[in-house]
Amino acid sequence: MMEKKRVSKSERKKLAREEAKKDNDDDDVTVCARCHSLRNYGQVKNQAAENLLPDFDFDRMISTRLIKPMSRNSSTTVVVMVVDCVDFDGSFPKRAANSLFKALQKAENDPKVGKNLPKLVLVATKVDLLPSQISPARLDRWVRHRAKAGGAPRLSGVYMVSARKDLGIKNLLAYIKELAGPRGNVWVIGAQNAGKSTLINAFSKKDGAKVTRLTEAPVPGTTLGILRIGGVLSAKAKMYDTPGLLHPYIMSLRLNSEERKMVEIRKELQPRSYRVKASPLLLIYKVFLISKVLNSREFLLGQSVHIGGLVRLDLVSASVETIYITVWASHSVSLHLGKTENSEEILKSHSGLRLQPPIGEKRASELGNWEEKEIKVTGSSWEVKSIDVAVAGLGWFSLGLKGEATLALWTYQGIDVTLREPLVIDKAPFLERPGFWLPKAITEALGTYSSKLDDARRRKKQQDSTDFLSDV
Repeated sequence: MMEKKRVSKSERKKLAREEAKKDNDDDDVTVCARCHSLRNYGQVKNQAAENLLPDFDFDRMISTRLIKPMSRNSSTTVVVMVVDCVDFDGSFPKRAANSLFKALQKAENDPKVGKNLPKLVLVATKVDLLPSQISPARLDRWVRHRAKAGGAPRLSGVYMVSARKDLGIKNLLAYIKELAGPRGNVWVIGAQNAGKSTLINAFSKKDGAKVTRLTEAPVPGTTLGILRIGGVLSAKAKMYDTPGLLHPYIMSLRLNSEERKMVEIRKELQPRSYRVKASPLLLIYKVFLISKVLNSREFLLGQSVHIGGLVRLDLVSASVETIYITVWASHSVSLHLGKTENSEEILKSHSGLRLQPPIGEKRASELGNWEEKEIKVTGSSWEVKSIDVAVAGLGWFSLGLKGEATLALWTYQGIDVTLREPLVIDKAPFLERPGFWLPKAITEALGTYSSKLDDARRRKKQQDSTDFLSDV
């Protein structure tokens, strides 16, 4: 018998790397410079050329094709609508797909027409980023309720998935195949950066199909045109990936690439809760309003919460001494809790520095003007959240109180703000302290910035002393 050759651990790893490289070389395809830049650097190669690209007209290119009545022998059409769980109201296509929704709603009353219209499947992605205490049953009920509030017709199915953690992908793919049949057409639609291409790539991995990987990047408008995806569905069924629907009312579109990375939620959301106190003067706010003795703006002595330099929430009046505000946003975004009377000065002094994003002192003026939106809240318990205030493309506030309160939300003009039922109803286990809440990256950057300022002041002082001595 021949002795087996002993192979060291390092040699086994080297052989495994070579085999993996050989497999990858077989699947390598040539991509354009734009896709190469997006895949490897997360940004477009030529921003000037990108601005010249026309917007994708969903109604003209897709809606008219889907709404057109089909004959009895024609293939089944399935519309997979992808929505981001952590930004549901900002990514839900309530305006872009309005014509499709109206056609499907009319068909509900006419069974003959309804059989030939598309089947609508709602897919909520990135569920792994939501807080773990949300039960699947509650999330399913909440998603259906928000879809109905957004104008969606009766849905054929609702699925919660995570392409990154491979949650629910297998069941969703099996259901789509069942609806489409052997000759059906499946259209994947959704807002920009909702996760359409990532979902299709997960389909191809799950089914073991040899499909060219679609370009994924956290950049709005990554997909430029309609792409036909072969090999995912069975027989002669076809799947199409479509460009992201443009939502001009979301915060992330106002930001540059570095700021967009800060607001993007990449890890499981963790609560940051504050106990916001009402001034004793605010408790008699209603009396003054009724008697019209004082103007409410002369009377703002409560507290305010800043989310970076993008959003501010003021407690204007309350029938109770305290309310609880929980911020659900990326942990790369800084927060601040302080007195409302000092909020303007805080924003002016720290926007772009401690309050990031935006990044840089001059960026705040480039984003536009702020506008105020009044919010009235009623709650029955401090232990359970009463309402969510969602800011499209950024995150949301959860409010808990036992009584009534009036708040003012300040943000840039044109940004969509939605009041909705709370997604997370439980109270946070701990509270943050008043003042600044800064991520590690901002703290380190501020340390370098502060040291440079100190050096500049020291050099100026030395120069002034030298000038004084020379004059003497």
